[in-house]
Amino acid sequence: MTLHKKLACLLLAGYTFTSCTKLDEKLGSTITRSEADSVIKVPSLLKTAYDALQLPYQDQSTFWSLQEMTADEAVAPTRGGDWDDNGVWRSLKTHTWTAEHTHVGASFNNLLQLQFAATNVLNFRPSARQAAEARFLRALSMFSVLDGWGQVPFRTPEDNLLKAPQVLKGLDALDFIVEELNAIMPDLPERSGDVPAFVANKDAARTLLMKCYLNKGAFATPATPTFDPADMQQVITLANEIISSGRYSLANNYFDNFTQNNNVLSTENIFTQENGPGLSTARSGNAAFCHWAPTLHYNQTPGGWNGFTTISDFYDKFEAVDTRRGGAYTGVTNLTGLHVGMLVGQQYNRDGVALKDRKGNMLIFTREIQLQETGNDLEVKGIRVVKYPPDMITPNGSNSNNGNNDWVFFRYADVLLMKAEALLRTNGAPAALLIVNELRVKRKATPLAALTEDILLDERGREFYWEGWRRQDLIRFGKFLEPWQLKPEDDPRNLLFPIPVNDLAVNPNLSQNPGY
Repeated sequence: MTLHKKLACLLLAGYTFTSCTKLDEKLGSTITRSEADSVIKVPSLLKTAYDALQLPYQDQSTFWSLQEMTADEAVAPTRGGDWDDNGVWRSLKTHTWTAEHTHVGASFNNLLQLQFAATNVLNFRPSARQAAEARFLRALSMFSVLDGWGQVPFRTPEDNLLKAPQVLKGLDALDFIVEELNAIMPDLPERSGDVPAFVANKDAARTLLMKCYLNKGAFATPATPTFDPADMQQVITLANEIISSGRYSLANNYFDNFTQNNNVLSTENIFTQENGPGLSTARSGNAAFCHWAPTLHYNQTPGGWNGFTTISDFYDKFEAVDTRRGGAYTGVTNLTGLHVGMLVGQQYNRDGVALKDRKGNMLIFTREIQLQETGNDLEVKGIRVVKYPPDMITPNGSNSNNGNNDWVFFRYADVLLMKAEALLRTNGAPAALLIVNELRVKRKATPLAALTEDILLDERGREFYWEGWRRQDLIRFGKFLEPWQLKPEDDPRNLLFPIPVNDLAVNPNLSQNPGY
């Protein structure tokens, strides 16, 4: 009997005998129901788990906004009647959110949906590698929930779905994640030409482990993070394993890490989410698109929604020669006139003609920005950011709103700077400085004469702006509660987000975080 006939028999039997057959019943005496479940369901369920990365991480209004809008890198000002949204964006910047905040609730639930999708794979006899990939995705979602809320609802495949999930808190949750990553390491594939960055791999697990050890003290006591030398040594050891593999190098062009064919061009990307036509609806048409559309003006090509900006204090952390600050990019600028990186000043089309806003003002993006903009020039206020060069730009300069740009989670540059941080925190400043200067030289920035924690935090900002790590970095370096441009003095409660009220109502194992 061929495999296709066996599977057809299985499907027919499934419709007829679902309520009375055993999982190990032989069908046709050659294939078991559980074996067929593995063949039919596991690849589809694993794809569903990978698809579930999109909403919490790539969507502009979920976990990305909680990490960036609450930090010193991004702001979504209200422009007249645009971008008001009942004040949800302004409350992120001023740290005045509540347990009813829509983005807080959506982020929490989307991350838990990713965890559920990954756990569900384990119910259907996956191969060792398939199980390892699913468990990695689950560990990533749990790490993000722990980072944001300090407690993680969790179910094993054996748990009764009619009962509320158990909750792992603080270092108990972190210990579970670390144990999981170490347990699956032998079954994950090595990153290679045959294993692209959008497949969970050993180096992705090593990088997530580095983040676990580096943030351990911040997860335990976010107001006063500590750094155990043994944990820092784990970071260094894991980094050395990745570095010594020879699989990665710093990209010659920084923005190649984020461009439409970054799966081919990037020499840095360790773990990504694949985007492009033929995948899920969100991943084929609204992925990297969400990260340039909110910031660009309506009259630019491609046209955007004229919302997100950065602030001048953050922009001023870059030297003019630093290539990370942006400039022309082939395949974008020559077709549209649009630059990538940070956009300030007069904007032009591809023919060099100066653009105007909808009110007839010259489209000159300004350093000045307020949380609520008014006046005739409100459309041009704020420095715009284009981290992912827009995809699908045709020779006539139009854009189809698709996004082939794979979303980047982990890069080699992060491995290097995490190692530098671990060295700096264990009296290894000279070695840490060498690493940071290696990176800066590649980015055309001036080498540093010395390295302090404040300087390293700034360097992480320059390297990873708008990649979804800034809030975590600010907390680890003890800076998140300090006032900065557009944000006043802060309340220590804001080191964690509130548990959404709906989740508290349905899971008695959750407890509201202090101060909410």
